[in-house]
This record gives sequence, structure tokens and C-alpha cells, in this order.
Amino acid sequence: MLRALLFIIPLALMIYAFIDCLNTPEEEVKHLPKPVWAIVVLLFSVVGAIGWIVAGKDRRPRTRGGAGGWVAPDDNPEFLKSLKDEGKTGRPDEGHTGRTDDEDLRAREADLRRREEELRRRERGEDTES
Repeated sequence: MLRALLFIIPLALMIYAFIDCLNTPEEEVKHLPKPVWAIVVLLFSVVGAIGWIVAGKDRRPRTRGGAGGWVAPDDNPEFLKSLKDEGKTGRPDEGHTGRTDDEDLRAREADLRRREEELRRRERGEDTES
């Protein structure tokens, strides 16, 4: 098993580096042109793959979006401020009727009982017709 790992790990590293090299945009490739890096990775397997991973690609984090970049909601101060404001003014729930939670729960239970009764009537009506 150990002999197989000594073959599989360098092969996997080389395949990863080669595919990463091919998928990397030309602007992010450093030191050598992209086709030369691909040849280096294929010819010098482990050394070439490690060279590509360490020195061949610009590995700085990319920003998404405009000048400020994309920010996750929990890191966005404007979003967090809007949550605090909603907490002061009430729930932003679109279906909220202004009733308290207990009143809302009672109304939903009554609606459920009414629907169940309608369903029972329909079932009884269908049973007598057939």
C-alpha cells in the first residue's frame, strides 16, 4: 500500500498543478508564460508541480464586485445597522398582521380546524355518492 501511495501522491499533485495551470487566466501567471509552466509541470512532475504551486500563480485573494468588492452580510456594517433598525420598529415579516403571536397562533389553529372540517365533509359527501 505504501508503494502505491508513493506513486499516487506525486501523480495527483502533478495532475492538480497541470489542470490548475491550464485553468488559470493569463493575467495571474507569474514569472514564465502559461504554456512554459504547463511543460515544466509535465516534464519535471513533482518539482514542476511544486514550482507551479509556489511560484507560478498569483495567489492573492481576488475581490468580487466593484471598487469596494463583495462583502458578506455579517461583515457589512450597513446590513447589520438595518437589522438593528428592524429590531426597533418590529418584524419585517410581510405576512404579519399586527396581532400578537398568541393571537396569530389562535387564528392559524382556527383556520386549520376549519379546513380539516371542510375536508371531512368532502370525504363524507364523496363516500355517499359512490
